[in-house]
Amino acid sequence: MLYYALSFLAVAAIAVLTASCTARAPEAASGTVETPIITEGVGEMLEVGATAPDFTVGDDQGNMVSLADYRGEQNVVLVFYPGNETPGCTEQLCAVRDDWDDFSAANVQVFGVNPANAASHRSFRENHNFPFPLLADTEGELVRNYGCRGTLGVVKRTVYGIDTEGRIVFAERGMPDHNSILAAFAGDGEPAS
Repeated sequence: MLYYALSFLAVAAIAVLTASCTARAPEAASGTVETPIITEGVGEMLEVGATAPDFTVGDDQGNMVSLADYRGEQNVVLVFYPGNETPGCTEQLCAVRDDWDDFSAANVQVFGVNPANAASHRSFRENHNFPFPLLADTEGELVRNYGCRGTLGVVKRTVYGIDTEGRIVFAERGMPDHNSILAAFAGDGEPAS
């Protein structure tokens, strides 16, 4: 009896994780599109003080975005999140939207990142009026290079702050407080972790 109860709980847990972390994009011409799951390598977080891996990837508007373009110019925050239009992800990115003036005042460009395609990101951004781009990491390059792949292939909710020199000054899983993220750019001598 205990075996059946544990088996049922395991199946239920997997179903809940899959349902809550797989985002449905708007209907495409060929049907419903789902957020891809990254299947290669489970990643470790990058350390504060390390040089951020460079990248070039398309955003929700079809523009190519390269981290190198921000060196010497602007701080960058990468918000890795599991899926578009899911409750936790929507809450997290809406909180960034609501504090956008604080990010702008700190010379920070924010990017949301997950493996969904540009059309899915564009719809999500428009639905919630995000003032920042969403990067379409459809090949999973950023997810892998920044250590954000979870054990089930789902993106681990992770936030990185990268200063104008390309150095990671903030790295935390989950939904960190925006004041903590912004404090990492204040130059108080101690990077946040």
